Amino acid sequence: MDEDRARALRSLDRRLDALARQPFRARFHLRGRDRATAVLKGPATVRRHARDLIAQRLAPAQPYKDGRQTPYRGHPVFVAQHATATCCRGCLARWHGIPAGRELTRAEQRYVVDVICRWIARETGDSAFSGQDPCRTDPGHEIS
Repeated sequence: MDEDRARALRSLDRRLDALARQPFRARFHLRGRDRATAVLKGPATVRRHARDLIAQRLAPAQPYKDGRQTPYRGHPVFVAQHATATCCRGCLARWHGIPAGRELTRAEQRYVVDVICRWIARETGDSAFSGQDPCRTDPGHEIS
């Protein structure tokens, strides 16, 4: 792992540790079907789902039902969004410094997906969730 990637993971871990100390955020853990989905689908598929969900539900300048658009369960990404304060634009602004009222950039969307996948990795004990996105390193990579 290169030094920049290691530094980025340490930074994410510090942010996740701080969020985990918040009583509301600390309640969220992957359990039951959500945990099974994460494990069975695997990191590449869950990362793809996270990318799609963030692009549809969080990236627009004015997301539909902002503040209420993320269910509390039903997919590991939804649980992770609440645990990591990436569930709405207000939480993104408050906890991650990403302002509301404008569309998220590609870099901001990648950051949000990285935060979500790192949290899932910590919950499942699977370091593959927080690894480099295979689609970014290999343009010919196919995700099933």
